[in-house]
Amino acid sequence: MISFLDMSLLKIIKERRSIRKFQPKPIPEEIINKLIEALIWAPSAGNLQSRKFYFVFDDEIKEKLAVAAFGQSSIAQAPLVVIGCADDKISQRYGEKGRKLHSICDVSASIQNMMLLIHEQGLGSVWIGGFDKREIVKILNLPENLHPIAIVPVGYPAEKPLAPPRVSKDEGIKFLK
Repeated sequence: MISFLDMSLLKIIKERRSIRKFQPKPIPEEIINKLIEALIWAPSAGNLQSRKFYFVFDDEIKEKLAVAAFGQSSIAQAPLVVIGCADDKISQRYGEKGRKLHSICDVSASIQNMMLLIHEQGLGSVWIGGFDKREIVKILNLPENLHPIAIVPVGYPAEKPLAPPRVSKDEGIKFLK
């Protein structure tokens, strides 16, 4: 197995891929604990940490999540599925902008942290945003203040996709001097 311990952060960023096929191999508890650390140490608006994460290991729940995500089978196949939810409590401080923007950014920063750590640990993941929100709320029995933003299947990769094309630096960056 490739050692990921000597990777630079930029190398991890460039080599991370969306993995949709997983080996049926459990993830060690020490890695699960690292994923939790990566999630909770992400920056958040006003340090309100208006996010909540669900770690799903139950096969029956994963099957229901896959159906709610329009049949994305990687969800049912992965040993772990993480669902990131925005928490409306941020609106107490930031109003509507907190609810519609900041809390979503909080979840997104956490998910990015986790996905980079996943790759560094020799695992794979994919960010899934296509799902029926109402169904996810029902499946997880979410309280009214939580809104699912991302579903992230996690496991040992059973595929090695090539890098997709990226926009050029000229297309993606505008320098103002």
